[in-house]
Amino acid sequence: MKDKTIKRILVFFFAISAVLIAVAVRAVLNINRSMDSADWVNHTHSVILEIEGLRSDLALADGAMHTFVLTGDARDQGAARSALASVSDHVEIAKALTRQEPDQNAQVTQIEAMVDKHTTYVRDVMEAKQAGSADPLRTLLADDSGRSAVQEIAQKIKRLKDDEMALLTKRDTASYLQAQTTRWTVWTGVVLDVLLLGGVIWLIRDDISARQRATDTLKEANEQLETKVQERTAELVATNTKLSSENLERRWSNQALEHQLRYNHLIINAITDLVFVVTKPLNVSRINPAVVHQSGYELGDLVDKPIQRIVRLAEAPGAGQAMFDPIARALNDGRDLQGPGILTDKQNRSIPVRFNLYPLRDKDKVVGGVVILQIAGPAA
Repeated sequence: MKDKTIKRILVFFFAISAVLIAVAVRAVLNINRSMDSADWVNHTHSVILEIEGLRSDLALADGAMHTFVLTGDARDQGAARSALASVSDHVEIAKALTRQEPDQNAQVTQIEAMVDKHTTYVRDVMEAKQAGSADPLRTLLADDSGRSAVQEIAQKIKRLKDDEMALLTKRDTASYLQAQTTRWTVWTGVVLDVLLLGGVIWLIRDDISARQRATDTLKEANEQLETKVQERTAELVATNTKLSSENLERRWSNQALEHQLRYNHLIINAITDLVFVVTKPLNVSRINPAVVHQSGYELGDLVDKPIQRIVRLAEAPGAGQAMFDPIARALNDGRDLQGPGILTDKQNRSIPVRFNLYPLRDKDKVVGGVVILQIAGPAA
């Protein structure tokens, strides 16, 4: 009788396990689909953001161009050129984002062609204004192609945005349906498991009467077990005390490391030499205040930008142009590099410096480097 009950209970548990596995597999598949849908939703938002930025910068460039025509202020001209550069960046990013979407990519390509044409128009107007050519400037301004081009581009952008919003709605609907499927799958599994557990409980209750005969034997075993539990408890207390001491030592070690890192940051910020911390691809990740003071660049201007943007090695006379960047080659080889260099500050002045590169390693792997510049002379 007892063996038959155990077999029945095992059958129920196998059934419960099968339901749990099926629910888990189905839920994981739905979750993966939901994650894919979420990625597509984020991708669609990114496309919308880029085309909105394109439209905004295009309007900014057009407004700056007209302001420059009225005022002749070089700052307005610079603002127009900067806006045009941003427009170009937005177009390139939008093309990359829609590479897997032929219809949207074709629309972006059309917008790119129209933007290039309008960019040429804006530059022609600014060149005519800068050259003081009144007649060509008057002819360009009288031509309504600039305003018409902006309107056509805006219409193209609106059409592309509408398409992306339609895709977004479709993907949101798919995500909702997948979430609903996951919810119903989980609840169905829960109900089935509850029913199966109810059957197991009924079998266990039916078997309790047979297990009462083992009560006396269990009492004796419990007395022996209590002695073992007391011994084990004493061992656990001793082990707990030891672990507490180890945890305290580990916290002290972590605090000492944090204090050392803080002291290192204070020392770097206090020295007068210019310090750049760079990643292995030579992108700036950190600078000290001396860099800001000497170059005029803030951390936000340089972070994630190549250090070669403002620092380079001085060329040896008659050496010619190197085929490879010696700074990148030295960091890749994991060796120090010193020599004369040039720092270009925010005012585009060239400042002679003493260039020092020291690789940073994690075990045997080069993960970045530290560049230290010592001012060698007055700005050029």
